[in-house]
Formats: sequence, C-alpha cells, structure tokens
Amino acid sequence: MTYRGQREADNGKSRVHFEGRLLQCRHCPKKYRCMQNPSSADHRNGAGRQVSFIIDNNRLPNYTDWMKHRVDSPKGKEIYSHRMSVVEPVFGNIGTTKRLSRFSLRGKKKVQGQWKLYCMVHNIEKLANYGHLAAS
Repeated sequence: MTYRGQREADNGKSRVHFEGRLLQCRHCPKKYRCMQNPSSADHRNGAGRQVSFIIDNNRLPNYTDWMKHRVDSPKGKEIYSHRMSVVEPVFGNIGTTKRLSRFSLRGKKKVQGQWKLYCMVHNIEKLANYGHLAAS
C-alpha cells in the first residue's frame, strides 16, 4: 500500500490515507478479507483498495515534544538563533584558528583522541562566548 497523505476529517481529527494499486490487489490473498468487492480487482474497471486511519493523539508527551516546546518559546528562539546552521565553520575554526591541518599522532585511537581534544576545546570556547545566553 502506498501512502497518500494526511487530511483532516469532518470531526477535526487527522486521517492518514493509503491506497493499494489494482495490480497489487489482483493477486493478493487477503483481498477477500480486505475489499468489499474482491472481484473488482480481477478486471480493468475495478479500483484498488483505499484505507484511512484516524490518528489518535492520546499519548503522553515525550522528549521530542518537550524539546519542540522549548525551542518554540521566546527564550528558546533567542538561544537557538545563535546556533550555526552549517557545520563547515566548525571545521574552518579548528583548521584555521586552531591550526589543525594534520594530525601529529599515528594510529586510529590516538587520532580519535586528538580530534576529541580539539572538539572539546572548540566547545569550551563556545561555552565561554555564548554560555551566558543559556544560563539566563
């Protein structure tokens, strides 16, 4: 079945719509339980199965909901407006300002340790420059 979108029903609840193509329904062993008229899948004039479900939003809030609420608040918008939108400036800062053009150590574990140290220095610098925004 193919996802066909989400629409709001008459009662205000959201419905998710799926549709099965006629060729998919034609040889499906479950068409007799699924379709009201299973023989319509056997000829060209028939239509595939269309199914929709009501989305039930009676779940408890999770961490994603909490973070969305936090980011959408006025204070959250102020804090997150200072975040970089791309990653390249981080690598530029580490490469140019911190002068890491080559690793001075050899071996995967040693290089990973050196990279983590540079990243830690970068993050401490960010906290020193912008930490007062998160603390207030």
